[in-house]
Amino acid sequence: MDWPAVLGLMLLGLTLLLALGLPVAFAFIAVNIAGAFFILGGENGLMQMARNASRSVASFQLAPIPLFILMGEILFQTRVAHRAIDAIERVVTRIPGRMSVVTVFGGTVFAALSGSTIANTAMLGSTLLPSMLQRGYHPTLAMGPIMASGAIAMLIPPSALAVLLGSLAGMSIAKLLIAGILPAMLLAILFTLLIVTLCSVKPDLAPADEQPDMTLGERWKPFLVYVLPLSGIFVAVIGSLFAGLATPTESAALGCVAAVAAGWGYRALSVEKLKKALMETVKLSVMILFIIAASQTFSQILSFSGATGGLIGLINQFELSQLQVLLGMILLLLLLGCFIDQVSMLMVTIPVFIPLADAVGINELVLGVVYLMTMEIGLLTPPFGLLLFVMRGVAPEGITMRQIYASITPFLIIKLVVLAAVVAWPALGTWLPEQISR
Repeated sequence: MDWPAVLGLMLLGLTLLLALGLPVAFAFIAVNIAGAFFILGGENGLMQMARNASRSVASFQLAPIPLFILMGEILFQTRVAHRAIDAIERVVTRIPGRMSVVTVFGGTVFAALSGSTIANTAMLGSTLLPSMLQRGYHPTLAMGPIMASGAIAMLIPPSALAVLLGSLAGMSIAKLLIAGILPAMLLAILFTLLIVTLCSVKPDLAPADEQPDMTLGERWKPFLVYVLPLSGIFVAVIGSLFAGLATPTESAALGCVAAVAAGWGYRALSVEKLKKALMETVKLSVMILFIIAASQTFSQILSFSGATGGLIGLINQFELSQLQVLLGMILLLLLLGCFIDQVSMLMVTIPVFIPLADAVGINELVLGVVYLMTMEIGLLTPPFGLLLFVMRGVAPEGITMRQIYASITPFLIIKLVVLAAVVAWPALGTWLPEQISR
């Protein structure tokens, strides 16, 4: 069978199974079984598929995934991060759109602790949204910053999807985790500038926010008690990676220990909360490991059938530059992000994109940051962006999907601008990782 037919049939079968509502991992496994039998050679192909699955999940470099998930779950279940949001609100004063700015700061802090875009958005939405709407904030300045800063968790360690991307694509996980920090900080700064500018031009978007008089101690003590110690977790995880003192697995384990210590220190940790955190970690980890196992066979089938090499050869005939190939990848990823989830984006594109990037010489860290940013944008892109529906779930009655779509639009434009900046100035994604243990 010719490689275009193999590629077309596998992608068509995958699309149909996903459209029928089959979970991503099982859809890929079903396609892999058919592909292994007909392409890799009957019973021998199925045995090769089983060996691939076993070998792919036995890799020690996957250990950071459950550890980072556990770290975020402990902080989420103990609600330690909620106290940090309240503390940040006290110290942000005398600025237009104050609560929206607090949302960006708080979302960025919690992103560095949870690694979960869903948990980040749900926590910010349930904690801050009702108060902001009640005070008279326009929905654009109430919901937009929550979703935009919630999605930053895709870029900032401990991002489980960054570890998954590094594992599937054969990239340095430590460098990939650090590569997203500068773009994430740039996003947070631009979000803040956007909020302040909008509120300065149109004061009716946000009410005059008067805080009760507080002493200097009353204003800063909660910040010192709840924010700085939690920031120490991020410093311990990233600092150990940056200094070359720990591998990603060791830094993730260090983060778990620090999260348990924080929960215990704030008297927020209980056996029941720890059990719930462990169970949620097991659920998410098993799903991710199933996906990894399916991905390896999917890639091998495409390679064995000649689809990967044939597609690269076809593209090379057009003599496209690195920039043109990268822009084509970005456009395809942005389009996919409108309709499918982030893990599916990885599974469908990595078997083709990684060999193609190697063939034209695209820097792997630049491609990694592009992947993370396009997946982040996909979380917020109508009609099926996941965080749009998370926001719908926590928003009060009366908020429509049209309002949610409108609220995220200006923040999506900023994300696209930063994505363009990474393409134009690759050092935004490569400079910081290159400093590791230099």
